[in-house]
Amino acid sequence: MRRDMRNTVDCFLYYMGKEATRQTVDALRATGLANEIWLLAAVPDADMPVDYFLLTDEPESGYIMQAVARKSKTPYTLLYRGPSALQLGYRAMERLMQVAGDSGAGMVYADHYRLTGEGRVPVPAIDYQAGALRDDFDFGSLQLFDTRLLRQAAGEMETDAYRFAGLYALRLSLSRIAPLVHINEYLYTEGAAAPDSRSGERQFDYVNPRNRARQVEMELACTAHLKRVGAYLEPEFEDVDPAQGEFEWEATVVIPVRNRVRTIRDAIRSALSQETDFPYNVIVVDNHSTDGTSEAIDEFRNDPRLIRLQPRCDDLGIGGCWNLAVHHAQCGRFAVQLDSDDVYQDTHALSVLVRAFYEQRCAMVVGSYVLTNFDRSLTLPPGIIDHREWTPENGRNNALRVNGLGAPRAFYTPVLRQVNFPNTSYGEDYAVGLALSRRYRVGRVYDVLYACRRWEGNSDANLNIAAMNANNTYKDRLRTWELQARIQYNQRHEGRP
Repeated sequence: MRRDMRNTVDCFLYYMGKEATRQTVDALRATGLANEIWLLAAVPDADMPVDYFLLTDEPESGYIMQAVARKSKTPYTLLYRGPSALQLGYRAMERLMQVAGDSGAGMVYADHYRLTGEGRVPVPAIDYQAGALRDDFDFGSLQLFDTRLLRQAAGEMETDAYRFAGLYALRLSLSRIAPLVHINEYLYTEGAAAPDSRSGERQFDYVNPRNRARQVEMELACTAHLKRVGAYLEPEFEDVDPAQGEFEWEATVVIPVRNRVRTIRDAIRSALSQETDFPYNVIVVDNHSTDGTSEAIDEFRNDPRLIRLQPRCDDLGIGGCWNLAVHHAQCGRFAVQLDSDDVYQDTHALSVLVRAFYEQRCAMVVGSYVLTNFDRSLTLPPGIIDHREWTPENGRNNALRVNGLGAPRAFYTPVLRQVNFPNTSYGEDYAVGLALSRRYRVGRVYDVLYACRRWEGNSDANLNIAAMNANNTYKDRLRTWELQARIQYNQRHEGRP
């Protein structure tokens, strides 16, 4: 006999304009499952067919999230954050509650559709995992909570003073109590939002200076979570003496490349034009190019500093090419990144990076860069990316929240040879940076050393949702592994089994 599920969900909606809000309320009422409907809005509107208002212009603040948890009186709580009207699939609400009950989830979320000018477009989500610590993890606009667990999670939040990070902190708190479950079924449709920026630009939102106040709060929430799960690392580091060891070359610029005939000459010229008071060389790993890149590299064969390597195998990603270069006998004391698309900002970048190793006694140095168009005639938003969220005290903890560590990257070769890159062409630099930062200090240079040129050939330009989901899943997995490694690291240092 089917259990009576009427009036089992209290619903909380963001205000999305009068017509869209009315349509969403009608859709929820039509299910027969909605109990009270609350509208989160800056001002009350008597024309809105809702039961109550939560007045706020900061709907994801800590105070509002705790208010939602207090005011919900039904077994389940629905939060709809959509930018436009909600269309629920047939018996979708029942399906959400069924999976929530069967799985013991603290929250469930689902794949959905979005209406665009081209029709209804599927928007699949990805599975949540322990390392899904990004504050921009995309759950979709509709989330259903187990109210009892929601209240418990709200009670365990470290503060209600967040203006921006309340929902993020609540989600982290909830994840410590119960699973966050992805229903890979298309259960609802939302209208089109405001036009998104290109995927290649959205990836830099977390380092945009305009978002600094928000990012500070997100860092506080993530750091509190890491402390709760035993993965927080104190600012204590293993010492590095970069002067140890004998190397013929003080530094090596490493350029992995495949089919970049349009850009490789610029990259090599930039590397070979560095002005230094130490010997350096350039290792170009030509990963079986077929478009004339190999011939372009050969134009520099008369410079004794240039070493061209071609892998014997044909299954190497960018990380594998890096490993080939770093383990080469002619690799210098410091291995310094230069992507085949990009160039150094000036002729002193290499010297600045090498000097930072000695001054900061670190295993890795990360500089700052500027986004430009192909010919560097135009600076692209957000402009200079200096990752100032990386502080000596908390950078390696906050690294588990953000999606990258910056550029250019340089490594102390003896340590890098112990860690190695994963053999991938996405996230390989992030993976090795996380692993190194677990034990060693990461030095920072906030001067612009690098020009990252955006053009149609970039591997991360204008990705489709399947590619973005694959990339995000992989980085979440890297964070999961690193989270586990840091918990074990702390346990060993505390003398626990």
